[in-house]
Amino acid sequence: MINGKKERPVLITGGAGFIGTNLAHRLLQAGHPVLIFDNLSRAGVEQNLRWLRERHGSRLQVTVADVRNAFALQRAVRQAASVFHFAAQVAVTTSLAEPIDDFEVNARGTLNLLEAIRVLESPPPLLFTSTNKVYGELEELPLRQGIKRYEPEAPEIRTYGIGESRPLEFHSPYGCSKGAADQYVLDYARTYGIPAAVFRMSCIYGPHQFGTEDQGWVAHFMIRAMESRPITLFGDGRQVRDVLYVEDLIDAFLLAQERIDFLSGKAFNIGGGPSNTTSLLELIHLIEAIGERPLTTHFEPWRLADQRYYVSDTRRFQSATGWSPRVGVEKGVRSLYAWLREARSEKPSLRGARARSASQIRSGRAAGKGAA
Repeated sequence: MINGKKERPVLITGGAGFIGTNLAHRLLQAGHPVLIFDNLSRAGVEQNLRWLRERHGSRLQVTVADVRNAFALQRAVRQAASVFHFAAQVAVTTSLAEPIDDFEVNARGTLNLLEAIRVLESPPPLLFTSTNKVYGELEELPLRQGIKRYEPEAPEIRTYGIGESRPLEFHSPYGCSKGAADQYVLDYARTYGIPAAVFRMSCIYGPHQFGTEDQGWVAHFMIRAMESRPITLFGDGRQVRDVLYVEDLIDAFLLAQERIDFLSGKAFNIGGGPSNTTSLLELIHLIEAIGERPLTTHFEPWRLADQRYYVSDTRRFQSATGWSPRVGVEKGVRSLYAWLREARSEKPSLRGARARSASQIRSGRAAGKGAA
């Protein structure tokens, strides 16, 4: 309660997913009500919701709906104190197979949300999670090849990473749909005065992540290792990413929310930065060391729009807020490995959760109600 009035919830679209679950937990722990808006199409989300329910009870509200449903979004937004927009189609591979659905979810879904916010007399602040894919394949970036990783030839990029001044170059339907949403959010902030900012995110990892080959590759590699199954590497495995532990990302979210008046209309590259990088081959080596056994890998051709090197230059956000990552790669990877082992001990296998369909979840939990 605030001054005798019931506190409005924080709205998290896609909130039953990996990042949304971690944010919701942090907010609920701090005593803030949360409204999760999710169509439950991602594998593992029912497990995440159950975990949140067990810990936070009625302070957690859940609306089962899709961001393509403008009316459902309007109802949710009218209740919201602030909005975190994570709902998305998240895989380049899926966007190549189903580009119209990819557009409808990522671009039209975001526009539906922006319109729902725009018509309000006091619009709630919005934080949107975009992607490093808005910068394209970065094929013009000169690289040198090492034994286990690529490195940029340019000293400034080696030291600081890729900054927001890098020209946008959408590549793949996914890059186009997320890039369009990215630009719409920034323009609605400029044109309509909506308090909104964009995070162009690199690779995020941590608890409650049920990774697949197409998205969430850090967790995916660990799950394959735990199941004694081979890991497929597309390309040569020297691709480098900066990885960011999810708790560090939540810190950034909350700082951005606190300072949205100052940050509104701006985009920020968010990731682990140059001090938290790994190649695919290096991550496999680390997982082998943690699990104390060798992994089986095999190689496939490069995938479309796969960046050989992407590391976030986070100085713009650091300068604005004082934020910096606190969890290093090895510590974070070991923490995720421990969480996955515990989660697997509670369930016979993660495969079952990963295989369940959205229709099964809806029919068993929220048929005809739109809320759980």
